[in-house]
Amino acid sequence: MNALLEMAFLSQNLPDPYEDFIHHHLQYYGYFKAQKSSLPNSGTHQRLWRNSPRYMLSGSFGDRDDFISDSLEKEMLLWPTCLSSTGHAQIDAVNRDSLLLSSPLLRSRQLIFDELDEASPRLREPRELFSCFSSRGPLQAPRWPIECEVIKENIHHIEWVPLQPEYFYQPTGNEKVPEIVGEEQGTVVYQLDSVPAEGTYFTSSRIGGKRGTIKELAVTLQGPDDNTLLFESRFESGNLQKAVRVGIYEYELTLRTDLYTDKHTQWFYFRVQNTRKDATYRFTIVNLLKPKSLYAVGMKPLMYSQLDATLYNIGWRREGREIKYYKNNVDDGQQPLYCLTWTTQFPHDQDTCFFAHFYPYTYTDLQCYLLSVANNPIQSQFCKLRALCRSLAGNTVYLLTITNPSRTPQEAAAKKAVVLSARVHPGESNSSWIMNGFLDFILSNSPDAQLLRDIFIFKVIPMLNPDGVIVGNYRCSLAGRDLNRHYKTVLKDSFPCIWYTKNMIKRLLEEREVLLYCDFHGHSRKNNIFLYGCHSNNHKHWLHERVFPLMLSKNAPDKFSFDSCNFKVQKCKEGTGRVVMWRMGIINSYTMESTFGGSTLGSKRDTHFTIEDLKSLGYHVCDTLLDFCDPDQTKYTQCLQELKELLQQEINKKLNNFGQDMDLEGNWSDIPLSDIESSTSGSDSSLSDGPPIRLLNVVADEPNQKTVFKNPKKKRLQTRKQRDEQYQKSYLMRELKLTENAPGRAGFVSTLQKQPTFLKSPESPSPSVRRSENPRLNETQLSGREKGTSLDPPLTSPKNKERNQSKKPGFTASCSPKRSTNSSLGPAPDVKPNWSKTRYSAARKDHATMAVYPSLHIYTYP
Repeated sequence: MNALLEMAFLSQNLPDPYEDFIHHHLQYYGYFKAQKSSLPNSGTHQRLWRNSPRYMLSGSFGDRDDFISDSLEKEMLLWPTCLSSTGHAQIDAVNRDSLLLSSPLLRSRQLIFDELDEASPRLREPRELFSCFSSRGPLQAPRWPIECEVIKENIHHIEWVPLQPEYFYQPTGNEKVPEIVGEEQGTVVYQLDSVPAEGTYFTSSRIGGKRGTIKELAVTLQGPDDNTLLFESRFESGNLQKAVRVGIYEYELTLRTDLYTDKHTQWFYFRVQNTRKDATYRFTIVNLLKPKSLYAVGMKPLMYSQLDATLYNIGWRREGREIKYYKNNVDDGQQPLYCLTWTTQFPHDQDTCFFAHFYPYTYTDLQCYLLSVANNPIQSQFCKLRALCRSLAGNTVYLLTITNPSRTPQEAAAKKAVVLSARVHPGESNSSWIMNGFLDFILSNSPDAQLLRDIFIFKVIPMLNPDGVIVGNYRCSLAGRDLNRHYKTVLKDSFPCIWYTKNMIKRLLEEREVLLYCDFHGHSRKNNIFLYGCHSNNHKHWLHERVFPLMLSKNAPDKFSFDSCNFKVQKCKEGTGRVVMWRMGIINSYTMESTFGGSTLGSKRDTHFTIEDLKSLGYHVCDTLLDFCDPDQTKYTQCLQELKELLQQEINKKLNNFGQDMDLEGNWSDIPLSDIESSTSGSDSSLSDGPPIRLLNVVADEPNQKTVFKNPKKKRLQTRKQRDEQYQKSYLMRELKLTENAPGRAGFVSTLQKQPTFLKSPESPSPSVRRSENPRLNETQLSGREKGTSLDPPLTSPKNKERNQSKKPGFTASCSPKRSTNSSLGPAPDVKPNWSKTRYSAARKDHATMAVYPSLHIYTYP
């Protein structure tokens, strides 16, 4: 008897084998940090539930494999507290001596209990297999490739808006062009030893990067009078490969290429210490790859002083004199290199300062922001944070679903979707600041933000390439490839961030219409902010893809340039997110390009963009989205009319350049717009490099596939501009010949000998600005229109939500200020548009105090 009691006692204290295995498994791979004593033991839970008579069913339904197949009966077994007394009696009558317990815990871990500890017939929100963002625990530490050394310091910068505009540098023509001497005649004061280069590939990662003691790469100071600068870049998003001292206060800097590649040197971010206040320092970056740069037209580098931030609350600011961008005089037989040189003076002695290509925004910065959202009791009600996937290094790619809870499932299903993403190119940190501004507004209690959440479901991926951001890459992921060329990939394991993003959007399209897709980027060779879109040859949606950019240019006339927008789809851009999503059926599919420099428009002409400028554009995206979907279509239809007029002017301008005079009044719209526009090759885009580096050797080992991934050799032509002009001219001449032989196009031929009406008088303005007397539609008028008059296809009209709509005045007939006919496809930059800022009213009584809503009705997971 004692032996039996001892065995029973031991069996109660033995750990559950499965839980014990999972504990050791997760702990080995570094995913679990809890103590073993804190682990839940399913055996313990089972014993506790066995002793709880409230949830004990004494009926038996045979063995484990003989569970009743009827779904209704199964559902009843999951909720024994909901059964009637008759139902309990029937179950009890089956077999009162059964040891099989059909408790809710054993059958499901998804129960929700109320305050009285009663089971409620509801399921919890689904949990991701990867991870859920914890608002209680610490942030997920970034995971680095095991080759990377990482210092243990936490780098943090304050946000600050300069009190005065920061103007572009005005070149004098007398800037010094220092000759590159290299380490043969200089002294290496900083150099990274273990950096993955071309020919290697990513294998594994860990928190903190390389194991072992961190080396001191900086030189050792010989005493207090030693004024050698101490460099460092082994921190999150840092990038500096080598520093060579070539003069007392002069240094040559070499940037690290993107990991596992030999190219993409643009982004820099490093620290210097041991500064001297009154000295003039010169820094020269010697291995840039782009022949053109905004540094050549006045852009300044950014500098941050730790003492200024501590003493005066001053953050990043534009600094630099004698700025020059020029070709490197060293010819090593490889691709040509370019140099950036500038001089500066530090504000303090013995200061710690940072230099950067643009305002840094790290993976840790994003996690801190998301943690504040998760901890906000109001925002967390309509912003659901999930893990989309894990990157190659194991860092979480976050997905935000933002929408107000719907009153009915039908209302939820009727919502259209908007998909936004950023930071697929890790060195384009300006895209993160625009995304930050968008999230600030859409998560606020503004009536417009609440209205947007009422009528849309926003799917937001704020950082698509966390690995590249962490290691300080400019364009690539740890696969050594540009992710924005691989949206058509089927290599899920090599490009998980892109694969899961595309899959999420594909499933979203199966549920609802996606009204807009926009991927935020940065641009290093053009000023202002602009969009790349996709022109549709479908006459039903002709020019519709240009309405949103035109509206955005009117809402942000001193930042956004419609002239710089382009809608041509090139073959080399087929793998970009914009083109792939467009081919999946999203008409309004865009890439938003924001400059690293500043504005050449309006009141901000010749000034650098600040963090606040970029954040404000995130607000303007929301503002334009409301204009775009306003039930009163005045703005939309007038923008379409203005686009047609501007396009006619552009066609005549092109024809005049080719020496052809004609008045295209009839079938002018038959000319494809792709032949009118120039290419988007001026963007910062790169060609696809083929499969990931780790797969190249596999391909080479297959004799029948040696040339599968080789880029085809293209015939070298003269210049891109000459090729575009030659193609456009030949196409137009071919059209003219076809029209002469086609009687069905007589209307087009009859206009060939006329004088161009759009070029007769360069002084003649476009249609004058006039006020519309039509107010915005209220909900009653909207419902009447739904029954009778049809609306334009792209416009969205929300369901009647019993809001109090106030009638407000309309807007101008032409939706833009006056412009002369010699203007290009965009509004005048220095004139504020006469653009009404009214909204279809979002004022609701229940918006005054935000209620706590239940969980969302609709979820979309990859």
